[in-house]
Amino acid sequence: MATNTDRVYTPVIKIVTVRAGLNKAFRRFTSEMAAWWPLPSHSVGGTDAETVVIEERVGGRIIERSRSGKETVWGAIEAWEPPRLVAFSWHPGDPPEKATHVEVRFVGIDAERTRVELEHVGFERLGAMAKKARRGYPIGWAYVLGLYAGRRGPFMLAVSGLTTALMWITRRRAAA
Repeated sequence: MATNTDRVYTPVIKIVTVRAGLNKAFRRFTSEMAAWWPLPSHSVGGTDAETVVIEERVGGRIIERSRSGKETVWGAIEAWEPPRLVAFSWHPGDPPEKATHVEVRFVGIDAERTRVELEHVGFERLGAMAKKARRGYPIGWAYVLGLYAGRRGPFMLAVSGLTTALMWITRRRAAA
């Protein structure tokens, strides 16, 4: 029987079309992440989280800063090719050796629309949490990318509630 360490999990792939040209779409995802990322529900610090910053270069970090002054590294930039690609390790609040990998491609459709393709891989590195993470990230990325794309409405409200509940359960189990 396979264990989490020898099982390979399928990638999470999410695609969203945004009403923005290629350069603006890339800048909004990277430089302006703090404006759309749902920090109260999708951060290490929760309601204490104040902002998230991307150091815009290969080797740069993705950092959450809290109101109390604490910094938490979420990952590191592995590819930086504006305005078409950003790739990064992903380990919010965990040590780098537990990092998964996220690649985000930006494909211009026309002057006012861009297709954003996100692929998240490497869940097997999470050990015992791999299966749970692989099940949860499709919902989480759908919610986060919906906010990035400026979507509102009943679907986003339902996904918001679901992701908040999942994050709360995960935090309680981790604290136990």
